[in-house]
Amino acid sequence: MRLAVLGFLGAATVLAQDVPLDPRSSISIEFAKDSPVAVLNVATGESRATARGAALVLDLHMSLTLRNLGASRIHGVTLRVVSQEVTLGGKGSVAYPSLNVGPGEAFPVRIDMQLVRPTQAAAGPLVEVNLDGVLFQDLSFYGPDRLNSRRTMTAWEMEAQRDREHFKRVLAQNGPDGLRHEMIDSLARQAERPQLDVRVARGGPAVSSTAAGVEHQEQFAFLKFPDSPVEPVEGWAQLAGNEVRAPHIQVLNKSDKAVKYVELGWLVRDQKGQQYMAASLPAADPALYLPPGRTARVLQETALRFSRSGQPVTIKGMTGFVSEVEFADGKVWIPTRQNLENALLLKVLPPSNEEQRLSDLYRTKGIGALIEELKKF
Repeated sequence: MRLAVLGFLGAATVLAQDVPLDPRSSISIEFAKDSPVAVLNVATGESRATARGAALVLDLHMSLTLRNLGASRIHGVTLRVVSQEVTLGGKGSVAYPSLNVGPGEAFPVRIDMQLVRPTQAAAGPLVEVNLDGVLFQDLSFYGPDRLNSRRTMTAWEMEAQRDREHFKRVLAQNGPDGLRHEMIDSLARQAERPQLDVRVARGGPAVSSTAAGVEHQEQFAFLKFPDSPVEPVEGWAQLAGNEVRAPHIQVLNKSDKAVKYVELGWLVRDQKGQQYMAASLPAADPALYLPPGRTARVLQETALRFSRSGQPVTIKGMTGFVSEVEFADGKVWIPTRQNLENALLLKVLPPSNEEQRLSDLYRTKGIGALIEELKKF
């Protein structure tokens, strides 16, 4: 199979041809010798390689079975999947938060994505899969962290702990009926959450798809949380009809520790006063270092265009809030459940991975299965 694939790669043809991927020759899965997880099984399913001009399109539908080799429970895993390092569309990743895998236990991981690889690429496996990071129950981390998996999975796990504690507290105070009502409310919020279609464009002047509205500068309003280590102090963006671009927000480090990452939630308001979650706005500078008491600007040369059911939605206002902070020592801050409730953000924000998982469990298996799941933590 490997010879067939390599010969296929070298063929100069513009006709699409399919070749099934063989895990023995086309896919390389390599974890470090000290990795806390091991690969038990790989199934490529319907994964195929298709030649299209000078490129090879890899349609991956793989299933891996991994085992926890360590002594700690695993709560998150991120895999890096590469067909070509320097090619647009040649890299991807899969992340699995909200895990609860004990020592010696096995767990499945799926890889469903499409990658592109030039046909003139050097001979070798078509796809390489490696471990970018493993997050443990105590928030310790293993891995090269090339994708900033540590920060991302730590924030997800802190959200999971926050929301599990909320539901466990509801159960303790109000019993199964109270928890059932809380789950019904969660499912209703998820179904009714207002959403817009958002198209992202980088840089350039505003080109609104609606005739209404002349480009002008609009100030951000801010939601501020008392316990947030970083506070937004001022900000603005250019508005024109259904487009918002080039947001500039200044933030202040109120804490006594240096900060190396700040992410802001970005809400927009339409003509009827309805608010929508627009985007998360990370600091544009990957080398951000914000000492205590200092300010920095969060700048993005980004244009967002909003529509609903194919029709442009005119934006009339913007609100920002700090949604995540990483300190120089690797610790992470996220808003509390009370922060979100007091600011009415629960109605606008998507649920955490964990709240969605738990509400899906309640919807499919009932209150008894949910209570048993909460007892595991």
